[in-house]
Amino acid sequence: MKNFKQITLFISLILSAFILVLPQLLQAHCQIPCGIYDDHARVQSMLEDAATVEKSIRLINELAGKTDAQSQNQLVRWVMNKEDHAQKIITSISDYFLTQRVKPDQQDYAERLKKHHLVIIAAMKAKQNADMTVAKSLKESIEALAPYYPEHKK
Repeated sequence: MKNFKQITLFISLILSAFILVLPQLLQAHCQIPCGIYDDHARVQSMLEDAATVEKSIRLINELAGKTDAQSQNQLVRWVMNKEDHAQKIITSISDYFLTQRVKPDQQDYAERLKKHHLVIIAAMKAKQNADMTVAKSLKESIEALAPYYPEHKK
């Protein structure tokens, strides 16, 4: 019985450590120079997130002023969705592009840095607002990065 308790405790500790460490390992992956990422695909993914932000803003505005429980529930869900997708954009820029693709030795470093920073600002504003002009600005700021990350035909 004593061995069973020790084995159970050991397995519990291992599983707990695995659960705590795994998310950090998965998030850190993009900061390992493995070379498997497709920069163009990441830009396209951010554009999809921006489209989701835009749709969320449109639906938030449609639901604004409605007081029934279902509308209020959906309103909250769309706000959360907008926040989540805007944050994904911020994370992609800061954790991927700014750490790996924008480098101080690039000739146009200051311009690249500025354009990437403008995406972060636009995404932050999208989190703070429910205005379609903000969504448009977010999309345009991401599109301004596209020339840096062209699609590579295989």
